[in-house]
Amino acid sequence: MKHPIIKDLQWRHTAKKYDASRKVSADDLAVLFEAMRLSPSSINSQPWKFIVLESDEAKARMDSTFARMHHYNQPHVFDSSHIILFAYNPKYTRADFEKVLDKSIADKRLTEEKKETASAVFLFAEQNTAADGDTSSWTKAQTYIALGNTLHALARLKIDATPLEGIDTELVNKEFADELAGYQCDVALAIGYHHEEDDFNANLPKSRFELDDILIKI
Repeated sequence: MKHPIIKDLQWRHTAKKYDASRKVSADDLAVLFEAMRLSPSSINSQPWKFIVLESDEAKARMDSTFARMHHYNQPHVFDSSHIILFAYNPKYTRADFEKVLDKSIADKRLTEEKKETASAVFLFAEQNTAADGDTSSWTKAQTYIALGNTLHALARLKIDATPLEGIDTELVNKEFADELAGYQCDVALAIGYHHEEDDFNANLPKSRFELDDILIKI
C-alpha cells in the first residue's frame, strides 16, 4: 500500500542505537509537542504531564535510576536527542475535571450555562475510581493513548523513537518528584535519530500478523 500514512508506519521502527551527534530541531519539536497536546483522552480528561529531558544536566539525573535494573536502556538516555517522561495523575478528581471544563469555556467549546450539564460525564471517571481515590488504571490508559499518538507523529516527522517501559519507576519517580508533582511515570520515550551502522533493527523487515488474522468484520 502506497498511502503516506502506511509508508510512514512501515518506515518506523524501535531504534536500538542512536546517533548522539544528531539532535531534533526546534521546529520539529514544536510540531511534536503540539501533536502531544492534541492527543485524545476519555471525557477530554487530559490526565497527563510530559517531562522533557533535553539538557545534559537533566539526562544526567537519569543515570542513578539505572542502578538496580534495565541497564540495557541506559545508553538511549545519553545517545538520543531527548527523553520524554509520560506521567499520569493517579488520583484524578472532580476538581481536575473542573479545570478541563473551564478551559473548554475559555476556548468557546462550552458555554458557562452548559457547564453543569457537561460535568455529568465525570461519572465515567467516578466509575473508574477506587475507594481510596486511586484512578491509575484509567488515567494510565489515557496516557498510553498519548504515547501512541506521539509515536505516530514521530513517524510522520521521520524521527526515531524507543518506548522505554524498561525503567526503574520507583527511582525515576523519586528523582523527578518535584517536576512530576504527584503524577506517576511508568514509561519514557527516547527520540532522536538511529545510528546508521549500529542500529541492527533499522533494516530488518517489518513483521506483523496478517490483517485477516486480527481483523473481524461482522
